[in-house]
Amino acid sequence: MGQDMDALLLKQYMNLEMVQMPEPQIGPDDILVRVRACGICGSDVHGMDGSTGRRIPPIVMGHEAAGEITAIGSRVEGLSLGDRVTFDSTIYCGQCFYCARGEVNLCENREVMGVSPGPYRRHGAFAEYVSVPSRIVYRLPDNLSYEQAALIEAVSVAVHAVNLSGSPATHGEIAVVVGTGMIGLLTVQALRAAGFTSVIAIDVDDARLSLARKMGAMEVLNSKTVDAPASVRELTEGRGAGLAVECVGATDPIRTAIASVRKGGAVTLVGNFAPAIDLPLQEVVTRQLRLQGSCASSGEYPAAIELMSRGAIQVDPLITAVAPLAQGPSWFDRLYRHEPNLMKVILQP
Repeated sequence: MGQDMDALLLKQYMNLEMVQMPEPQIGPDDILVRVRACGICGSDVHGMDGSTGRRIPPIVMGHEAAGEITAIGSRVEGLSLGDRVTFDSTIYCGQCFYCARGEVNLCENREVMGVSPGPYRRHGAFAEYVSVPSRIVYRLPDNLSYEQAALIEAVSVAVHAVNLSGSPATHGEIAVVVGTGMIGLLTVQALRAAGFTSVIAIDVDDARLSLARKMGAMEVLNSKTVDAPASVRELTEGRGAGLAVECVGATDPIRTAIASVRKGGAVTLVGNFAPAIDLPLQEVVTRQLRLQGSCASSGEYPAAIELMSRGAIQVDPLITAVAPLAQGPSWFDRLYRHEPNLMKVILQP
C-alpha cells in the first residue's frame, strides 16, 4: 500500500483540516473500505471543542459510514471485493464476559470508531479509506444508497431502544417519544414498526414536531405551549402511556417522560446529554415505574437494514445535505453554531 489518502483531521480542538494521511493497513481479520458516505453525528460536533473529552486530537472522526470493500484480510470469509457494506460503530472484542452474552455494546474492551479517549485511538471514516474488523461488517441491499446507509447506525440505536423497551403486549398500543431530534424521529418509526399503533411525540420545536407527524406520530405536543403529560393522560383514558422513550437526556424531558407514563409503566432512556439529572424519585418509586438505559446497539444492524429496505423506516427526510468531504469544516461549523433546521449532514470522501 503505502499510498496517501484525503482525511478530515481534528488537528486540535476547533481545528478541522483536510490533510493527506497514509492509507490504513489491514490485519488478517480486517477489510479496507473505500468510504462513500459518512454522516456527521451530534457527538462528533460536541467532541470538536473538547467538552466531551472523548475526541482527543489528532483524530479522524466519523462512525456513521458506508462504502465498498477494496481489500480483504487473509482470514476473512464471506465478503468479497466490491461488496457494498456498512459497519457497526462499536468495535467489540467478541471474547469478553459481555460479548459471550451477546451484549456486544457493553464489551469490556470496546473501541468506538473515530473516538480517542485515554486508552485507545481509533481513526474513523471521515477519510477516503477506513480499516474495520470483518465481524462488524454488514452487506447492503441494492435498494439502499450509500447516503441512506450512513444512517443505519442511528436507526440501529432506535431499534435497540425499542427492542429493550418491550412490546405493545406489555405496554398497550400507545407509546410516547420525548425529543424529536434525529434519534427521536427514528424511534417514532421503530415503535410503529414494532406494533405500537399510536405514537405521541413531545418536543419544544414545532418544525421537528411536524416532521414527527410526517414520520408517523399520531399526535404531537409542544411541551412549551401545552401540559404534555396531561394531554397524554387525556389520550389514554386518564392513565398515561405504558411506555415513554426519552431521546434528549436532560432533567426536563426526562421528567416529562416519567410524568407521561401510567403507574407500572416504563421509561427507556436513550438521550445522553447531561451527565447527571434531577430525578423525581418518589414518583418513580410510588408509581412503580421501570427506568431502562439504552446504549448504542447490540446486533440490530440486520434488523435496521431490513426495516429501511422495506420502507418501514424512512431516512430521506432526515438528510439535510450531502457534501464533499472538503466542505466538512464549514458544515461542522454550521452544526456547532446550532444553525436551525439542520438534521443529518453527510460527507462524501
